[in-house]
Amino acid sequence: MTVEQFDPSTINSAQSQTTTLDIPSKMIEEQSQRSEQLANANQSVERTAKIGFLSLGCPKNLVDSERILTQLRTEGYDVTNSYNDAELVIVNTCGFIDSAVQESLDTIGEALAENGKVLVTGCLGVKKDEIIELHPNVLGVTGPHAYDEVLAQVHEHVAKPVHNPFIDLVPPQGVKLTPKHYAYLKISEGCNHRCTFCIIPSMRGDLDSRPVGDVLGEAQRLVKSGVKELLVISQDTSAYGVDVKHKTDFWDGMPVKTHMQQLCEQLAKQGVWIRLHYVYPYPHVDHIIPLMRDGKILPYLDIPFQHANKRILKLMKRPGSSDRVLERIAKWREICPELVIRSTFIVGFPGETEEEFEELLDFLEEAQLDRVGCFKYSPVEGATANALPDHVSEEVMEDRLQRFMEVQARISAEKLQARIGQEYLILIDEITELGAVGRSYMDAPEVDGKVYLTDEFDVKPGDQIWVQIIHADEHDVWGVRVED
Repeated sequence: MTVEQFDPSTINSAQSQTTTLDIPSKMIEEQSQRSEQLANANQSVERTAKIGFLSLGCPKNLVDSERILTQLRTEGYDVTNSYNDAELVIVNTCGFIDSAVQESLDTIGEALAENGKVLVTGCLGVKKDEIIELHPNVLGVTGPHAYDEVLAQVHEHVAKPVHNPFIDLVPPQGVKLTPKHYAYLKISEGCNHRCTFCIIPSMRGDLDSRPVGDVLGEAQRLVKSGVKELLVISQDTSAYGVDVKHKTDFWDGMPVKTHMQQLCEQLAKQGVWIRLHYVYPYPHVDHIIPLMRDGKILPYLDIPFQHANKRILKLMKRPGSSDRVLERIAKWREICPELVIRSTFIVGFPGETEEEFEELLDFLEEAQLDRVGCFKYSPVEGATANALPDHVSEEVMEDRLQRFMEVQARISAEKLQARIGQEYLILIDEITELGAVGRSYMDAPEVDGKVYLTDEFDVKPGDQIWVQIIHADEHDVWGVRVED
């Protein structure tokens, strides 16, 4: 008999019926040992070290943070969101553009001022000398996805807790920083492209694909934990497996190639929303569209086109041309009419003329993209584009940005107006004082629009319900619940 099975009430009952009760001495000894272990566990709780954690930057950085936090919790550390409670603070930084660099440096300074003991990791960590010059009191600096090094530095400054099987419980899917119902699934590190405006390869290295079996195993654990949407991310999702020549791995006893298409086919079997981000328009992307048409993965593509003019694309060292892109978009939509395309663009790239910018606006009009983000060119330290001639003035860049967004806002409003009266499956994200807020297949979290359900409270985050769209603006839509 184990302690959990032992019910003291049975003793009282037995004693009321008989004058003798033979309780095995081994059971008493086990109960005493368990009580002592639990007492030690309670003392351990009081002594558990607390680590503060701040995660900045993109979803790929968020996944790095989740891996570090999972290991910290596995080792018995507690994680806190308070500077005062933490024995030290880890700042996972971003270093992609100047504003992100400044935010990271400011956050490091704030953590030092509030706590005094700070470890720095992440993309900005590759500029260790610059960080230490500005913040000489940091305890250590590491680069991106340096999980083991971060933990080693933590061990140097905060004693590793004694493992306690009674309280040191980490869920099989690991620690997640996203809501329970969706999660980012990172399939690779690094990038083989050398875009002149980008310094990511110098920070994160060349393409390094995860074994497809590991990716699918993580996906399965996430789904079992309650995740309803998997967002596939990397620096270049289309290139998955190129570095290992698409070698064959095994999943669930079956051979699976380390290839984007086969990965998507297997993920589709998980029975949840699969959303693809950071997809370069390589030829094999054409084979993904039928999966979208057949409802196996979401008909949603996030493709960073960046520009439409051939000369500017060449200066950027980006593949493709607007003519071929438009042809492929038309073909994709013919195969899958419900396809939603999200993209990002840069205006004011060095040497961009007014005529070339106008060509970009013409591309927007013809492509009729559903979701679009736009950025002014930022001369990131270390980017080769900084050496190009004829930099565009800040005033001109701002003017072009506004004109770009005006065109896209009109396109977006027209496309969303066409959704009025149609019904969509909505994934609920939150409940506010005004009602439920969710997303359709057209909307990725954080970057796209939302579906507002005024006065709808009989749902909870993670629920999926059918909704009819009744109103729309340039970015979001409003709807009412309909019967399933």
